[in-house]
Amino acid sequence: MSDYLVTLESAWIIKDVKSMDDAVSIAISEAGKRLNPSAKFVEIEAGMNACPYCEGELSSALVVANTALVGLMLQIKVFRAESEEHATRIAKSVVGKALRDVPLKVLEVQEI
Repeated sequence: MSDYLVTLESAWIIKDVKSMDDAVSIAISEAGKRLNPSAKFVEIEAGMNACPYCEGELSSALVVANTALVGLMLQIKVFRAESEEHATRIAKSVVGKALRDVPLKVLEVQEI
């Protein structure tokens, strides 16, 4: 049995927001509130995407008509999992229970 670091990506929608910075702050705060106390060990940060042209980093937040879509990165350490697939299922289960109705996608699984 091994330990794994699982990185998940989630999409967060925020209404009545004025700027992209506000949207990111609100998304991180709301995710933290929903993860606490049952999954307070999950690390939350704003997601970044690679630019297809210059390969630079772009924020994964978009604000249109005072409504934002923010991509968040969630990292969770999974201990004593049988395989990467098992670690992925555990991570999605723990985070998914706290963040109901929030889409999750596995980005990376690393053995630690």
